[in-house]
Amino acid sequence: MFAVIRTGGKQYRVTPNAVLKVEKLDAEAGGTVTFNDVLAVGVDGSLTIGSPNVADASVTATVIAQDRLDKVIIFKKRRRQNSRRRNGHRQHVTVLRIGGINANGQTYTAPAASETVPAAQE
Repeated sequence: MFAVIRTGGKQYRVTPNAVLKVEKLDAEAGGTVTFNDVLAVGVDGSLTIGSPNVADASVTATVIAQDRLDKVIIFKKRRRQNSRRRNGHRQHVTVLRIGGINANGQTYTAPAASETVPAAQE
């Protein structure tokens, strides 16, 4: 189960319970974000492609944190002119955990992790 969503001018292939860093969104940590701009949905080997969006499909995600990426260095040099310029910035991102994918009237979520407790050995 996967979906292709569009946000921040980029496209992302997401699966349930995946962690994703996207362009900054206006949401608080712990909040929920819903993406209705779903371009494609794949379920059990079948692929549904929208034109441009898949009808009645959405992806819900929980905001984990508002963060910043590593510094990007911008260095410009004009050779033989004794001219150099060095700038940099840290891009703001929102860290998301994909909760569920709604498509075809069904909600697809990650399977629950079964925890097995090993028997005590003496």
